[in-house]
Amino acid sequence: MDILELLLIAVGLSMDAFAVSVCKGLSVQRLRPRHYLLTGAWFGGFQALMPFIGFLLGSTFDQYINAFDHWIAFVLLALIGGNMVKESLGRDEECHDDSFDLRTMFLLAVATSIDALAVGVTFALLPDVHIAAAVSLIGGTTFLLSAAGLRVGNVFGLRYKARAELAGGVILILIGVKILLEHLGILAF
Repeated sequence: MDILELLLIAVGLSMDAFAVSVCKGLSVQRLRPRHYLLTGAWFGGFQALMPFIGFLLGSTFDQYINAFDHWIAFVLLALIGGNMVKESLGRDEECHDDSFDLRTMFLLAVATSIDALAVGVTFALLPDVHIAAAVSLIGGTTFLLSAAGLRVGNVFGLRYKARAELAGGVILILIGVKILLEHLGILAF
């Protein structure tokens, strides 16, 4: 997997955290530097941790699923991406929690990074993924986009929340399709 694909996956996975950050930014009257650091650290940290855990789990079971690993990768990415697209088309825009306390941020970080766990399993099934580079890129990208989302929400409101989730979902679905087509021999990159 090349750096562009990893970056696209990182951006796609970051969109949930970006959308939640937009809501956080909308609900906070005055943003302080610690808000950016907290948001970026929580979301970026969990987005890096979850694919690593998924990679460890996937590596453990790799020998049992080698014959159909490309189908698993495709299905996981398509489901995650499809769910993000569905959420982007919904009109659930509750954004009124301005708390940055430990419990709130932990729950939000876990909720926005569950899909990264499944992507980590997918990484274990692919032969050319350097996991340290992947989790670093995912964590760093999420850190930056979460901090940016906080600012976007504070300045622009909800205008970009749904678009970000839609774009992230489409990116993940397309990468899943690419993985499947490559393993079936239809595409050669």
